Amino acid sequence: MLKIAITGGPGSGKSVVARMFQELGAAVLDADAVAHAVVAVGAPAWQELREAFGAEFFLEDGSLNRPLLARRVFADQEARERLNQIVHPHVAREIRARLEQLERQEVKMVLVEVPLLFEAGLAEWYDKVIVVDADPREQVERLQARDQRGDAEIQGLIQAQMPLAAKVARADYVVDNRGSLAETRRQVERIWEKLQKII
Repeated sequence: MLKIAITGGPGSGKSVVARMFQELGAAVLDADAVAHAVVAVGAPAWQELREAFGAEFFLEDGSLNRPLLARRVFADQEARERLNQIVHPHVAREIRARLEQLERQEVKMVLVEVPLLFEAGLAEWYDKVIVVDADPREQVERLQARDQRGDAEIQGLIQAQMPLAAKVARADYVVDNRGSLAETRRQVERIWEKLQKII
């Protein structure tokens, strides 16, 4: 099974590109969705987070108060590293289990959307890497529109990741998401054709 990672910077358009591949017929996994699952109430990562950060970062129903924790970790590097140390191993195990399941189902190719691919040292898991590139101003505008985050939090989110140019330099394929959706789709279709030839 050919394993492809899709990554990029915050607000670069990774999910849009992943959805385009899905529409072409690709099996797609989303590491962010997996991260949500592993911190669900009662899950092992949820328990570790409560112990590490305290009950004030959880809502009345027991679920993680994501906006509050995000503000904390993007203002405090030590807290961010602690969060990553807790969550990343659980996410990695779950993704690996899902990949193994897809392989048993004889899926020929899977694309995994992994925001922190390089930062978490996961690139070696994948046969090819697609990086979604974007204009820095557009990244900020998308994050403001999507998440209603403040400027300081957005800058913290961007600065917490490897610069997008460095990710582009390590890519097997690059999707330039600066133009129209139609232009992005054409690039996705060209990459899809190349991947089909590999499998």
